[in-house]
Amino acid sequence: MLIRDIEAITKRELLVYFTDVDNTSAQIDVGDDQLLVELLQGAAGKPVDLMIETSGGFTDATEKVCSLLRQMAPDLRVVVPRKAKSNGTVIALAGSSIVMSTTSELGPIDPWVLGGVPAEYILKQSNANPIHLQVAQSASTQTKNLATMLLQTGMLKGRDGKEIDAIVEKLATKSCYASHGSAIDRIEAKSLGLNVTDLEHSDDLWQKIWLLRTMYAYDCPRSNYGKLFESSKASSAITVKPAAPAP
Repeated sequence: MLIRDIEAITKRELLVYFTDVDNTSAQIDVGDDQLLVELLQGAAGKPVDLMIETSGGFTDATEKVCSLLRQMAPDLRVVVPRKAKSNGTVIALAGSSIVMSTTSELGPIDPWVLGGVPAEYILKQSNANPIHLQVAQSASTQTKNLATMLLQTGMLKGRDGKEIDAIVEKLATKSCYASHGSAIDRIEAKSLGLNVTDLEHSDDLWQKIWLLRTMYAYDCPRSNYGKLFESSKASSAITVKPAAPAP
């Protein structure tokens, strides 16, 4: 089993949270914590690498995922073979480092509200609806507070608070990245000040990680899976609901 091959190299438990981002709209949601707990229980407090691929999702659910990771995997690295965008990037901030290579991509974490409007756009409107303004402010504050807490207590523990605030400001607003889909590669992530474990694509470990990720990308559409949670001890899948037949 490829997961065991990777674990033999790293001497760490490998947990996988894979989302078929190319073929489904599956995202981080309220059911993920239950499936993640199964994987974390199997790791039994050992050093953990969480391999993740996701386009993001709900911030409330992301808070729960980060809380579980912090409590049940105190020695955590997050591995990003391809992309961990939006709140996927927030989850990556929960690790002591982010393992990246040439194919890896993080993204801005600025929240979107009201069906897809960037919160910052509403906050900058002089005549914004008061309720919409409160929704946008709450979403922005929630995201910034979560990212700041994760960095202060983990990856960047001991670093100057102003430095951490500057990183969060770049990630959580449009002061640095105009598009929510902007690609933050390993070079950019390091320049932001994040702790990146940098592997070349030709590295034997990375080749195995990339092969595992490619296998999930191939198998999930064939099995109609939207998300897959897997370790060497457990595997759980969330199926994609079939499209309604045309009238």
